[in-house]
Amino acid sequence: MTVHKSQCSEYPAMLIPMSTQHYPMLQRNPLYTAVTRGKRLVVLVGQKKAVVISVRTGSGKRRWSKLREWMQ
Repeated sequence: MTVHKSQCSEYPAMLIPMSTQHYPMLQRNPLYTAVTRGKRLVVLVGQKKAVVISVRTGSGKRRWSKLREWMQ
């Protein structure tokens, strides 16, 4: 299932693949949506660099999501 289709839903666990090969998708908003869908467990699998790119790449609007703090 895509992150887009999971909006407005919750799941017991989320497995999120992160790869720099999917560079156009590496943005903060989709990552935030994916992470917040997991109710009990969220696992990011892949490259740390892809996560860093996602957290740093935003739409230009300032958001107060605390995503960076949650990821530490």
